[in-house]
Amino acid sequence: MTRIATILSAVAVVTLGFALPSWAQTKELPKQTVTVSGTVETIDKNNHLLQIKTADGKFVALDVPASAKRFDELKVGDKVKATYNNSVLVRLKPAGEAAVDSADVGSTMGKEARPGGGASMVRTMTATISEIDKGSSSMTFVGPNQWKYSRRIVDPKVFDQVKVGDRVDITWGTELVLAVE
Repeated sequence: MTRIATILSAVAVVTLGFALPSWAQTKELPKQTVTVSGTVETIDKNNHLLQIKTADGKFVALDVPASAKRFDELKVGDKVKATYNNSVLVRLKPAGEAAVDSADVGSTMGKEARPGGGASMVRTMTATISEIDKGSSSMTFVGPNQWKYSRRIVDPKVFDQVKVGDRVDITWGTELVLAVE
């Protein structure tokens, strides 16, 4: 189930809202809580993938890490619910400072009577601003392993404080509770 934690963390990263109010120092963005509930529709045990169908008919793909305990106990039709909290810190990186790419994970997954439990992850990575589009009020970042992320920027003053090629450290903290109902 720790793979589910990692996948949901990845989903959280993709859905984060970048409302960067100022780049002068480290900024904490508003905490975001997301709940995903649904039914397991497909399980790809070889690739550790799940498809969850939500009540509104949408599908959420979960890439479960190989280290997940009790993954093989999941069955098509299982009802699952995951709630996770995200916090994000963004810091303009001084020139010459070494890049970072680290992750710390803690988990109680697989220690309950049913698959599930709690997990936490803190990931910090250095990303480079690769595109700035003032017209659509967005920026694109590229990080380790060509990880690419585009996001709308709420505060237009940010565009006056950064340029393509600037590097930032982005730290995501995610806490997850997953239950098979």
